[in-house]
Amino acid sequence: MTGHVWGTGAATGIGSMPGTDAREAARIVTGTLEQLPYLPELPARGPGADMIGRTAGLLVELYARLEPSGWRVGDAPGRDTRRARSWLGEDLDALEEFAQGYSGALKVSAVGPWTLAASLERRNGEAMLGDAGACRYLAGSLAEGLRGHLAEVRRRVPGATVVLQLDEPSLTAVLTGRVPTASGYRTHPAVDRAVVEQALREVIGAAGEATGGGPVVVHSCAPGVPIALLRRAGAAGISLDLSLLTERDDEAVGEAVEGGTALFAGVVPGAGTDPAALSDPGGSVMGVRTLWRRLGLSPELLARSVTVTPACGLAGASPAYARAALAHCVRAARSLENDPE
Repeated sequence: MTGHVWGTGAATGIGSMPGTDAREAARIVTGTLEQLPYLPELPARGPGADMIGRTAGLLVELYARLEPSGWRVGDAPGRDTRRARSWLGEDLDALEEFAQGYSGALKVSAVGPWTLAASLERRNGEAMLGDAGACRYLAGSLAEGLRGHLAEVRRRVPGATVVLQLDEPSLTAVLTGRVPTASGYRTHPAVDRAVVEQALREVIGAAGEATGGGPVVVHSCAPGVPIALLRRAGAAGISLDLSLLTERDDEAVGEAVEGGTALFAGVVPGAGTDPAALSDPGGSVMGVRTLWRRLGLSPELLARSVTVTPACGLAGASPAYARAALAHCVRAARSLENDPE
């Protein structure tokens, strides 16, 4: 098994951080996460800094504006699109400042095509998910937007190997027909798995081209992550809340790890206010060790395969807790590397 670009015993965050100061967030992330820092998201700044609005601002020839019901596609870029792009530019400026001279893996996030399709409304107020043609167009627009965005990240931090994280918290609901319609009385039909896989493959392929072969990780903090489907679509890593795995997931997890897929294990609570609650790094990864023993996986694969993360984003945490959580992830990852079993 070959190693991953972020090395062994790595830790990272999911994406969001508390507060509104892009420079402070970039300083904390780059200063704490030596092996896999990331471009922070700061949704507390308001519309356009949230995950949907931020990614909508990346789309090519497809624009979105904020309505009382959520983000809706429009004919031309407006105030909301300009705001989203401005926030992202501010984030990139801060990252460039604090990542000067950095050489190594660097993670950036965007919402994946299916969560985006479940979240963006068409002009009639229904989700784009309800129109197969709209979904195809959206995936293509996202792929092109990510090409430009990832190329910009590479230009600003030329020593980085860019890793893309696609956030797909709605993917399971898309596959199982549980995304509600605008009325709330019905749900959209389940999307065929082959169609889902194809759209993901298109976006993942575009990202790989833009980063010169950089890996793509798919994140979901929902239960029932379709691990095998994501691997077929080209995901090099799966990021999930470890507490949501069940024994029904064992076969897919075992095959993924033995096949070289990275497991981003969310083991540190994302919401908190008291840093003192994070006092036992080894205890935080006990669930990972238990999973390894249950699957009969080689201890040598542990630190090479597992990257330690919070269970989800840190936007709802206190600033002190968020800083402590990232540092705790680093210590927990080192405990896996220093004592694999």
